[in-house]
Amino acid sequence: MNRHSRALLTILIVAAILVPYWLLNRERTPPPSALLAADAPIPARGGSAVASTRTDPRSFNRLVHSQIATEITTLLTQAKLVRIDRVTRQVEPWLAERWEASPDNLTFTLFLRDGLRWSDGTPFTSADVVFTFSALYDPRTQSPMASALRPGGEPLTVTAPDPRTVVVTFPSLFAPGIRILDNLPMFPRHKLQAALDAGEFGTAWMADTPPSELLSLGPFILTQYIPAQRMVFERNPLYWRKDERGVQLPYLDRLTLELVPDQDAEVVRLQSGQIDFMQQALRASDLATLRPLEFQGRVQVEELGVSPEADAFVFNLRPGKWAGDPRGAWLNRKEFRQALSHAIDREAFSDSVFLGTAVPIHGPITPGNPDWFWASVPRYEFSREKAKALLEGLGLTNRDQDEWLEDERGNEARFTALVFRGNAVLERSATVIREDLRQIGVAMDIVPLEPNSIGRRVIGGDFEAAFVQFTGNHGDPANAKDFWLSNGSAHLWHAGQKAPATDWERQIDELIERQSSTLDMDERKRLFNEVQRLFAENLPILYFAAPRVYIAASARLINLYPALTRPEILWSADTLAVRDGGTSR
Repeated sequence: MNRHSRALLTILIVAAILVPYWLLNRERTPPPSALLAADAPIPARGGSAVASTRTDPRSFNRLVHSQIATEITTLLTQAKLVRIDRVTRQVEPWLAERWEASPDNLTFTLFLRDGLRWSDGTPFTSADVVFTFSALYDPRTQSPMASALRPGGEPLTVTAPDPRTVVVTFPSLFAPGIRILDNLPMFPRHKLQAALDAGEFGTAWMADTPPSELLSLGPFILTQYIPAQRMVFERNPLYWRKDERGVQLPYLDRLTLELVPDQDAEVVRLQSGQIDFMQQALRASDLATLRPLEFQGRVQVEELGVSPEADAFVFNLRPGKWAGDPRGAWLNRKEFRQALSHAIDREAFSDSVFLGTAVPIHGPITPGNPDWFWASVPRYEFSREKAKALLEGLGLTNRDQDEWLEDERGNEARFTALVFRGNAVLERSATVIREDLRQIGVAMDIVPLEPNSIGRRVIGGDFEAAFVQFTGNHGDPANAKDFWLSNGSAHLWHAGQKAPATDWERQIDELIERQSSTLDMDERKRLFNEVQRLFAENLPILYFAAPRVYIAASARLINLYPALTRPEILWSADTLAVRDGGTSR
């Protein structure tokens, strides 16, 4: 197993934009959502809340597993040196209360808060920081995060002059600077050093680890995990953060995540009051269901804007996948994917799948990411004639007068697409695409599978095409190198290449490295526009629409800070509170 094979699909690379360092050092508290905060009382400690989640975590070790369930558990129980506020997109002090940058912006000296402790009472010190980086870069760990924390392809150098000081040195200029540290939660040296020494860190804190063996630096402690049922988190009494009034966070005594694999069932539970909010945003079809409850004052609904994330229709471009398969002669060609892109009516797709609450898109960067969105990205307008002409150029014609095109050997123009089971949006999207492709004589067989299974198959290369939810392109592309670079573990169409397999991927590698190593924002945008042009020409992934993000929560929940990116509410779980805080479910 190589170091990439453990990566799962939903790799979260948090948004990053370059701002002056004097601004980076200001601690900011984002204003609560205007609608959700309307007439809300001052939050108080006490009470509990229940949310839903789609899948079980495969591990509690974020260095090794990147699935959304592991990410959520990490957000609730762990902490980072600095944090990107997902509402303001500003970097803010977290475990480090402040930092200083060298004149050349290569070295950052971070000063840890006084009195930080793990949930077992052991002090958190700079030794834990050095240990975490050692575990990250140890090849035996096989961390999918390691490549994202190697700016310029080289690791960061991390030293600890004293227990409260950490010095991080970059191998070369990296435009986002210290923002890269938002990617890395800390791990306890005193608890896991033996596992690292034995080469077993990669299997530490797996999902079968008793909760009592896990330590927390975050707002909550995992106290119960029943697979396929629920996870229960209790307040961490040693959590460091306080609100503006000096009240220790989190406000909630308890947060329970109920496993609900089906989105329809999630909505039913929200309607009935069994849960307070869902793990992810609403579908357009849910709005009609929940609006009456909003008018009754039972549920709060808010639109947050156009999502910076869009569902991805990814193709397997690994040469080895198609060795011996005669379909590879055309299925692996960019002209085939260009034909499919022409065949999709994106306006109709947006109306059908999202009921008009989405905007058509032609690449991975959506209007929800205005800093990097390029309105002039090459587009494939809806044209079945152009699609058929491209397919004919590949030798795909209707040779037997049935519904499907065939190549000269009689192989049908047919492929299989995996889709998340229980995700109504993706399932409906796949159905719409299948019908559009049928109109040009291409057959797409849909295979619904459990999300974790699809994640493993996509990263492992065991698929033909897949329609997936991927969170990784909503911020600075320099912080999404794991996706863009050919050796990245999130390079979904052909992950972990030892050398670029194609010339266009080699060009993208060079452009991403160049744009991440200059502070000239205009030049960075110019270089990234060229990346988007190459991506659009070769289309390893097709994108069709970016939905508008709506979230809903029980009226009893207050002090939310919802963000456009997943998980929209749980990213700031320590600020959640309930009306009449002493009342528990």
